[in-house]
Amino acid sequence: MQFFNKITNVDFLRWRKTAFIVSGTLIIASIVSLAVRGLNMGVDFTGGTVIEVGYTQTADLGRIQAVLAKGGFPDAAAQHFGTSKEVMIRLAPRKGINSAAISEQVMSALHSDNTQVQLRRVEFVGPQVGEELLEAGALALLFTMAGILVYLWIRFEIRFAIGAVFATLHDPFLILGTFSAFQFEFNLTVVAALLAIIGYSLNDTVVIFDRVRENFRKMRKATPVEVVNSATNQTLSRTIMTSAVTMVAVVALFIFGGELLFGFSLALIVGIVVGTYSSIYIAAATALALGVSKNDLMPVEKEGAERDTQP
Repeated sequence: MQFFNKITNVDFLRWRKTAFIVSGTLIIASIVSLAVRGLNMGVDFTGGTVIEVGYTQTADLGRIQAVLAKGGFPDAAAQHFGTSKEVMIRLAPRKGINSAAISEQVMSALHSDNTQVQLRRVEFVGPQVGEELLEAGALALLFTMAGILVYLWIRFEIRFAIGAVFATLHDPFLILGTFSAFQFEFNLTVVAALLAIIGYSLNDTVVIFDRVRENFRKMRKATPVEVVNSATNQTLSRTIMTSAVTMVAVVALFIFGGELLFGFSLALIVGIVVGTYSSIYIAAATALALGVSKNDLMPVEKEGAERDTQP
């Protein structure tokens, strides 16, 4: 624990140009992947039918998908949820066939292989609902960014606000790029994780900005780079401890949460890594690149203040 009580002296901003190049490259790669490959939208957004079934023994997903393909559902996706005996089957929407008819056909196919399969639940999501959910998720991200910009502009200074927004945009882009590149399923739980990571990353950024503002007032002869480096080092132990503890919980969720929480926990894992990185290398470095100085954060002296202090 002695390490976490010690203030380090790492020259983080020495690598800020390299960090900008790396981040810029990753963001461009994410945009290209999103434009070319897109996101593997889940049933939440595309619409379709979700069927939950139960087995008396551990279910073989490969065999289930083969049975469904033979039964006329080659695009069906089967995954465990809860336990290895519970299976969730996702089906794309089919024109002219309602969810009741689809569930009957699916159960008929499954019963041809195993008569002990039990139907747990059937849920149908229409394409219109999926489009509305996608729009609502995009608006939530947009309003969150706007709120962050206004809040930090009022609390700090416009260049810090721009730096924080840039860092906050940086994180969701890399998460979306990861899901696009590897074609992991993108659903509502991933949107929830994106919003959580925005708040997580912003919290780290605000902590560093608060210390930067304090140091600009204390270290009057230091350069802006020295001030920001000092603030980052002073808050480093807090950043590492917060990230490490959060990561332990999220990794446990990733390992034991099953397929239902796979996308959510994966987005959080990626988000914690890139969020911590962006708080250290992107947010304050962007403010410095925009020319922020101690004059922008020093309190404005009132006229006549010197006369009031004279005897």
